[in-house]
Amino acid sequence: METYVRVVNAASRAGGVVAMLLLAGAVAIVCQMVFWRYVLGASTVWQTEFVIYSLIASTFIGAPYVLLHRGHVGVDLLSNMAGPRSRFILELVGGLISLAFCAVLAWSGWTHFHEAWAGGWRTDTVWALPLWIPLLPLPLGIGLLCLQYVAELCKLVHGTSLISHEHAETLE
Repeated sequence: METYVRVVNAASRAGGVVAMLLLAGAVAIVCQMVFWRYVLGASTVWQTEFVIYSLIASTFIGAPYVLLHRGHVGVDLLSNMAGPRSRFILELVGGLISLAFCAVLAWSGWTHFHEAWAGGWRTDTVWALPLWIPLLPLPLGIGLLCLQYVAELCKLVHGTSLISHEHAETLE
């Protein structure tokens, strides 16, 4: 289990780096697009589409990294008021529900990606990008998010998650 958690955590960190690079690339392309349009008077063909797709890709690919660092927005009023055992159960049930949702989303994303790949779909723009490219981050990122949820649940059950560290003495 420790090896699984280490590998998935490393993959999530790599996803965080990729997400950061996609965001940086989007910022650079926006700057280039503004320069081309307003300084050189040239038209842009692919830049807007690239920026949109890279921002969406960074969201999906960076999600496991955010989960790894507990950065998702959450309402913790109930869990803060609950006792340690109830808090453990709330986190376990929440993690299982989230895992189930992400598994369905990853599967449907994979299905859509595969249809675009097999059908040779392209975007309806001048750039005519193969559609599988912008669709790939959904099953890839959410699939890795599923793996990270499994790792977080393993850490929770084995007493190594953040919540267990805070209240380890009261859970035993």
